[in-house]
Amino acid sequence: MSAKSLHDSALETLGSWTAPDEHHEVVRQTMLAFLASSSRGCLREWEPGHLTASSLILDQGLCHVLLTLHPRVGRWIQLGGHCEESDETIQDAARREAVEESGISDLVLDPEPLSLHTHAITCSLGVPTRHLDVQFLAIARPNAHIVRSSESTDLRWFPVDELPDGAETSTINRLVGLARARRAAPDVHTARPELA
Repeated sequence: MSAKSLHDSALETLGSWTAPDEHHEVVRQTMLAFLASSSRGCLREWEPGHLTASSLILDQGLCHVLLTLHPRVGRWIQLGGHCEESDETIQDAARREAVEESGISDLVLDPEPLSLHTHAITCSLGVPTRHLDVQFLAIARPNAHIVRSSESTDLRWFPVDELPDGAETSTINRLVGLARARRAAPDVHTARPELA
């Protein structure tokens, strides 16, 4: 595990990913160019910006979503955060963050990105930077017990059609739509039965 293996995995993951639309393709190409410019671009220390990894956590029926009330952002969002040098892959980073922030140890993470997003933010570096977020889908078993971490003001399951006030509604709705489209694709049931 090293910054190199993490960086290499991000390059491989993004390089082989088929974007679902033109917008995602533009973001994918932007992320690849960013990674090509810095071997430390997956780590929070890189002030110009850095890759982050988040997970949309849904129940098996894709009817409920687990959201965190983020203390810095002040909104209900999907779980995720910074990559660490101890993460061998970008998928490991997404899964670690999801487990740490949810308390659900047996999440099933789809290794293929669900979506990509980039946004300006002042994160834990304390200076304005940019997060280039690789967003994954994770499925939780029915009635999974959740445990709020110290990085969250609150943590709750919500019906996907009844998101709370203060939710990043457009982001969550977009991710849920992509997750449902992926679930409906015939190859998903064959390639990843645990996500079906």
